[in-house]
Amino acid sequence: MSQPSYPPHYTYGDYCQWQGDWELYGGIPIAMTPSPFGRHQVLLTRLAWLIQSELEANGCECQAIVELDWVVSDDTVVRPDLLVVCGEMPDRHLESLPSLVIEVLSPPTRASDLGFKRGLYEREGVPTYLIVDPETEIVTQLKSKNGRYLSSIHDSAGLTIHLGEDCTIILDTQKLFR
Repeated sequence: MSQPSYPPHYTYGDYCQWQGDWELYGGIPIAMTPSPFGRHQVLLTRLAWLIQSELEANGCECQAIVELDWVVSDDTVVRPDLLVVCGEMPDRHLESLPSLVIEVLSPPTRASDLGFKRGLYEREGVPTYLIVDPETEIVTQLKSKNGRYLSSIHDSAGLTIHLGEDCTIILDTQKLFR
């Protein structure tokens, strides 16, 4: 009789010791791909600038943060392309629920962004998840309602995003994809 095989189950403590760039999906280490190419990074930079400008113009007590680790649980750590955090800013990694998560799709991360991460963000109750597709120049907004995401696709000039009760911003998608 052979011994059963159990895959290793890693934790945040293990994660903190690793070299290189990783995410942790339910105890399973996921190696991050090399940095995305130019178009992805240009869109991410533009997104951060557009959103932070809107946050400041509307007096929101929020901050747009690029590529910050979010410690979801002891065995799950993800690094979204962009987070918006309202209230107290983290000193290190984010350990509370972000108000907004944005992923810019790229060939190596598309399946994860649309699969595992979408499900994770929905289960964790992330109020709004934006998926930016550089190829189609479409932004999909997923809003949480009764624990489920409702989807709407935006390819018009402006996308209204509510970040809590007292903060609403508009993402100018024409400026994003110019």
